[in-house]
Amino acid sequence: MFNGLKELIRQVISKMFNRSTLEKELETDIVTSDKMANAINLWSQMYEDKAPWLCSTVSSMNLAATIASEYARLTTLELESEVQGNDYINNQYQTVIDNIRIYTEYACAKGGLVFKPYVNGENIEVDLTQADCFFPTAFNSRGEVTGAVFVDTKTIGEKLYTRLEYHNLTTEGYYISNKAYVTRNIEGNNSLGKEIPLTDVSDWEELEPEVMIQNVDKPLFAYFKMPIANTIDTTSPIGVSVFSRATNDIKEADKQYSRILWEYEGSELAVDASIDCFKKDDRGNFVLPKGKERLFRTMEYEAINTKSAFTTFSPEIRDDSLFNGLNNILKQIEFKCGLAYGTISDPQQVDKTAEEIKMSKQRSYQSITDTQKALQKALEHLVYCMSIIGQLSGLPTGGKYEVGFKRDDSILIDAEKERIQDRQDIAIGVMSLVEYRAKWYGETEEEAIGKIPQQADVDTGGDE
Repeated sequence: MFNGLKELIRQVISKMFNRSTLEKELETDIVTSDKMANAINLWSQMYEDKAPWLCSTVSSMNLAATIASEYARLTTLELESEVQGNDYINNQYQTVIDNIRIYTEYACAKGGLVFKPYVNGENIEVDLTQADCFFPTAFNSRGEVTGAVFVDTKTIGEKLYTRLEYHNLTTEGYYISNKAYVTRNIEGNNSLGKEIPLTDVSDWEELEPEVMIQNVDKPLFAYFKMPIANTIDTTSPIGVSVFSRATNDIKEADKQYSRILWEYEGSELAVDASIDCFKKDDRGNFVLPKGKERLFRTMEYEAINTKSAFTTFSPEIRDDSLFNGLNNILKQIEFKCGLAYGTISDPQQVDKTAEEIKMSKQRSYQSITDTQKALQKALEHLVYCMSIIGQLSGLPTGGKYEVGFKRDDSILIDAEKERIQDRQDIAIGVMSLVEYRAKWYGETEEEAIGKIPQQADVDTGGDE
């Protein structure tokens, strides 16, 4: 559990309860199709390094987690965000920002993440619900989720307690319901069990079974959705993983990587020696040279019947061709994930021309920029939710506020080249020194004017 935040649930809920069970209990429709549920489950397995194709002969490169981590790193690079105009909300909000890179990685891996704030005493805390623990029930014409089911579970002794929290934005108001269930905690048991009062579980005893909130125009949860077209189910409002289009390529990369490992293991230097070249110990076992047991392999033949008692096994390693094949697969993965060549592939074997370099970097820049916009939208929505639930609980979250964001995009763009271009623009008169200082030194217009030498031939960008 992070400071002030918690993961709603660690299990893959879609495996625990089927869709029809939830629909029956809450009398609503779940818009997550079977295809989407299966895809999310696959992405979760890949991210947790438990892909279904891994076995004794296929090892993992852990590419899914690597890709999600790199996306998150670039998206949140030196991200700063604060709520201006309300110190109380900002203080609560900073708990989320402190761990935003981790939460962004979860969203990148599984297609999305839900921030759901709630009041805990004098604080506003935030539940984090990953994509495999989230059941959308309604969405509007813009594809924004307006209703959802959240599942919370607790194990006490041999009993499994489950709470279904249903949110729905309607024309009459914002409806929230809570239902609790108990069943035996047995592996493979996907039944909710019998319904019980919320008061039977101490952590839920203060929750209302039903509540209708007025004057709310947005859901009281913020859905951070990956800005990638859903090719799994084009009618679904649910986001897809950043590596959703490269799952087969990741599988092939693991297989190629395993071939390389086998090539090194199979071509390991060895000495095949006749069994009559070694002594036996008291138990009848052959005694190999101490410290060289791995080098020698005893052969079941008599040296007297062969030309040599020793044969060296040292085949040529085909690593160049195997690594080239792997690198080509990695480049395909980068392309399909919207990353620049050289992010996970060998950077010395990728870009060949200046135009290819430019296009590759532009692809990565656009992917990360879109993700940053999606994250900013979700965080702004989260602050709205915190403001509303805080006011309902009598906390000081009312009044006007603004959410500010600041990032360092220098890794995404060639800052030095851009600076040179800006200097050229100054030379031809299309950019002022004031604009230049404000952009590169972080100064206000007044500060920049004060630091520019007042010469007759210097354009400060002001009026004549």
